[in-house]
Amino acid sequence: MTNLQIAKLLRAVAAALELSPGDNRFRKIAYERAADAIEHSSSEVKDLWDDKELASLPGVGESIASHLDELFRTGKVRHFDSILKKFPPALFELLEVPGIGPKNALKLCKVLGITSAHSAISKLEKAAKRGQIAQIEGFGENSQAKILQGITEYQGRSQRLLLTTAQTIADSLKDWMLKLPQVKQADTLGSLRRQASTVGDVDISVASNHPREVIAHFTQYPQKSRILEAGEHTASLILPNDIQVDLMVQPPQSYGSLLQHFTGSKHHNILLREFALKKGLSLSEYGIKVKDKLKQFDSEEKFYNFLGLDWIPPELREGENEIQTALAHGVPKLVELKDIKGDLQIHSSIDVEPSHDLGVSSPSQLSAVSSELGYEYIGLTEHNPAVSGHTPKQIMEIIKRKTDIIRNFHSDIHIFNGLEIDIQPDGRRALPDTALDMLDYACVSIHSSFRLDRKSMTDRVLAALDHPKIKFFAHPTARLLNEREGVELDWDRIFDYCLRNNKWLEIDGWPNRLDLPDVVAREAVKAGVKIVIDTDSHAADQLTYMRYGVSVARRAWCTKNDIVNTLSLTDMRKLMQGGD
Repeated sequence: MTNLQIAKLLRAVAAALELSPGDNRFRKIAYERAADAIEHSSSEVKDLWDDKELASLPGVGESIASHLDELFRTGKVRHFDSILKKFPPALFELLEVPGIGPKNALKLCKVLGITSAHSAISKLEKAAKRGQIAQIEGFGENSQAKILQGITEYQGRSQRLLLTTAQTIADSLKDWMLKLPQVKQADTLGSLRRQASTVGDVDISVASNHPREVIAHFTQYPQKSRILEAGEHTASLILPNDIQVDLMVQPPQSYGSLLQHFTGSKHHNILLREFALKKGLSLSEYGIKVKDKLKQFDSEEKFYNFLGLDWIPPELREGENEIQTALAHGVPKLVELKDIKGDLQIHSSIDVEPSHDLGVSSPSQLSAVSSELGYEYIGLTEHNPAVSGHTPKQIMEIIKRKTDIIRNFHSDIHIFNGLEIDIQPDGRRALPDTALDMLDYACVSIHSSFRLDRKSMTDRVLAALDHPKIKFFAHPTARLLNEREGVELDWDRIFDYCLRNNKWLEIDGWPNRLDLPDVVAREAVKAGVKIVIDTDSHAADQLTYMRYGVSVARRAWCTKNDIVNTLSLTDMRKLMQGGD
């Protein structure tokens, strides 16, 4: 099950508890909190369970963890089944529609005769368009209209957006808003500002003393499909592909409080409120209340400092130990995009194996863009030639041809001669070792046989890393966000091997990878393993994906010293030659 499926299951249990006899408030809250934590986790919960790390997920207590253990072992949870079987499956599907709570969902199911989960929302939409909901006691025309609006929202949010998709939308909207002179500042909010790997909503905030003008300008955004709502301080648009964007406007003098409150995460804000309450303070989106007097803050830094805390970067606000760290003035200086000196996984148009993921940009185009980005070096890592289609002699000739092209190419920046090599199911590298001698370095990665058991998969990876020219393990979990779970690996063994053999783990900035996930990357760094951040680019314009790899590293609490490609060209040459 994916994280979204598990979160949906836990929310269904919470709803069933709300509808069941007895006082189930605290149990309901526990399930809802766990669902939120799992939905926004950058690691697959199944992988955390495999690693016996479920307890590391904020919001998942011992009881729920035991139920998840049963779910992963047997495919079902008897306790959940006993709670859910009392209600029609359609009820839990209707809860996906914004604005419909458990009681109304149950009533709609009973009155409209909706029982099947598969067609629940389409049947509800048809009933609303026929005016049937307005005739139900306790609903009326307004409720019916809100349900139709909620269905529209649901259809636009049925799948979480990749971070890159959400960020591109947000960047365009921020640029549009900043064209208005009355806008002093514009920011993203929520999981997007925290740079989570997938994002549910695109929320924008603006600092301005002129909310009416701001709302009017927002609703004139050229790329909108339609206006969903336009109030005094908030507005919502529907963009192409039914993506919803929400705007909030707040005066500059209290903007820092709004930014903190709506950046979240929910768990971070809960812990921050509890911390403030011990000081006799009350927090809100408008400021901090001190003895019934509201103190406003124009910046987040001042908001946190007033509480006696160092400012906590948004990427770290996940409800772990960030508050205690800020109290002890221990928040690290996180790696920044400007620290990156090069990109070591790039696929060029050099004809190594055209049938196997060939890049479209030439070394000249890639080096030109990399130079503009301020890099000192790049590495070209086309995929290995297919073993099944070439003899060892032909493979050697192909690698020699590539090597000659790079050696004879002159550029403003240095180009390392690399290769991305498939790890075969038995751990062999899909390249003769003699070919490695011509390369500056190589990385290995998994592109097949994703469902080996943990020990076999780990053995496979460690066998492939066992060569001096292999410098790092690329996109290590092989996950594809919203498509495929990551492989099962024994990370303790991987970390130990990397430390003893001076190997690195990659954070791949490709939009649907962002792999290593931040949770695993943080554990790697704690263990002392070095990280390399790459883009996996197949075209020159994709080199900008580095920002997303850096975001993952920041969420993993990485500093500049944890990342190998923050090194200068001189130091990187030493590393490539086997130096420390």
